[in-house]
Amino acid sequence: MARYAAAGARVTLVTCTRGEQGEVIPAALAHLAPAPGELGEELGRHREGELAAATAALGVADHRFLGAPDRRWVDSGMAYGPDGDVVPAPWSPPAAFALAPVDEPAAVLADVVRELRPDVVVTYAPDGGYGHPDHVQTHWVAMRAVELAAGDHEVPKVYWVVRPDQEPTACVDATAHTAAKVAAMRAHATQLAVDDAGTTFALSNGVVSPIEGVEHYRLVQGAPGPADGVTGLETDLFAGLA
Repeated sequence: MARYAAAGARVTLVTCTRGEQGEVIPAALAHLAPAPGELGEELGRHREGELAAATAALGVADHRFLGAPDRRWVDSGMAYGPDGDVVPAPWSPPAAFALAPVDEPAAVLADVVRELRPDVVVTYAPDGGYGHPDHVQTHWVAMRAVELAAGDHEVPKVYWVVRPDQEPTACVDATAHTAAKVAAMRAHATQLAVDDAGTTFALSNGVVSPIEGVEHYRLVQGAPGPADGVTGLETDLFAGLA
């Protein structure tokens, strides 16, 4: 996002909830964490501020909450099964995003697609990155929204965010904007712990991972553009578009 915003592209970020049911990492902010079954309104308000700071760091001026201003959907929460896999939280509230029939939020997002007429849409892969039920739901909602809007605007290219081992078709080098990425990650202090050097981060599971300036995507709709002669991967999400 930072790379394309800096290049002058119109970048819009749509988020589906405020993360009201999320875990809180730092002890200093532990008072924000909701008890199971609580809606987490205080955490939601705090995370709105985190998100505003993160988008500012990335240079993204257009951020929207899906269904705003009514806040029709809230964070579904998540839990861990016996094998350590992510599972839906048993205390998900009635308005939980993951429980909504896909076509309801998809219709709202389709209106955004019709309004903006984007050249590229990027969303989660079907696994939602690490299985969070709201991330998985976001994948299905985004794909359905693109389908619903197609009669008015056929999105030229749709990508999923993937890991390097998930058959990427594009590898985008945004290393020049790593500082902006680190600043955006630091802004999400309730969710991420970034090391002092800005080279690694950890989620609530404590697993330390590197902060990469290179990101991978898989094209799932549209024609691929020119690829790198060595890797065979696109190096630009807008490759091949006029």
